[in-house]
Amino acid sequence: MSRLAVPKTYKLYIGGAFPRSESGRTYEVVAADGRFLANAAKASRKDARDAVVAARGAVAGWAGATAYNRGQVLYRIAEVLEGRRAQFAAEIEEVEGVSRAVAAAQVDEAIDRWVWYAGWADKFAQVAGNANPVAGPYFNISVPEPSGVIAVIAPQDSSLVGFVSALAPALVAGNSVVIVASERFPLSSISLAEVLATSDVPKGVVNVLTGSPAEIAPWLASHADVNAIDLVGAGGLDWVSLEIDAADTLKRVLRPENGPDAAAPALGRITAFTETKTVWHTKSLR
Repeated sequence: MSRLAVPKTYKLYIGGAFPRSESGRTYEVVAADGRFLANAAKASRKDARDAVVAARGAVAGWAGATAYNRGQVLYRIAEVLEGRRAQFAAEIEEVEGVSRAVAAAQVDEAIDRWVWYAGWADKFAQVAGNANPVAGPYFNISVPEPSGVIAVIAPQDSSLVGFVSALAPALVAGNSVVIVASERFPLSSISLAEVLATSDVPKGVVNVLTGSPAEIAPWLASHADVNAIDLVGAGGLDWVSLEIDAADTLKRVLRPENGPDAAAPALGRITAFTETKTVWHTKSLR
């Protein structure tokens, strides 16, 4: 006897849970050949606000964790992603229309980037911080600290690698993230949220919205409780207006990147969302 397939429902990921959009809206995700694959949730302004609230509530705990602990959590994500490699390869193969080998190579690249960033968690501060020379009996030390809540518009032409490349570096220093997935290729993003939910990542540290970046991005850019915004995948939007909106609340902004090396692994993607704190301390004169 034949059985009915159980199609996957791709929802949002907010505060460690998988809600539908409060608006009830969805949109169709199709394969490269035009076949219907799934319905994805179409996030609203209210969903974006809920995601920011969840992210704000998670900042203190994530930023307060030791750098070693954050690195271990990020490495755990890579471990779980490795175990679900076949699922991600199949999703990429269908939506992008590439061969299984090419799709598998993309998953491998995404895993390798997680591992690369995980390795920096307890090391980047030694590179980005420093002891400053002072003309007096003092120590003067500069150390990087997380900016807080980071909004990210993920690259829109990539299923998984672009999403990982934009998300991972924002997490390394202790920021929490609200990330808007690729509108055309959202399936791997929600599947990755399932990985995050089972990888010791505290709820609210990562919040994934699917739908229209053009609709969601302005609310994130103008939101007063968002500390910075990464527009890496906003090249197709009116990103100058987003930058102007962000300036009203003194947000740090990373402008769009284009080409195959957009969001390539770099220490600068970690330090872009850190603030430098300088500490003075007297030297003993004994």
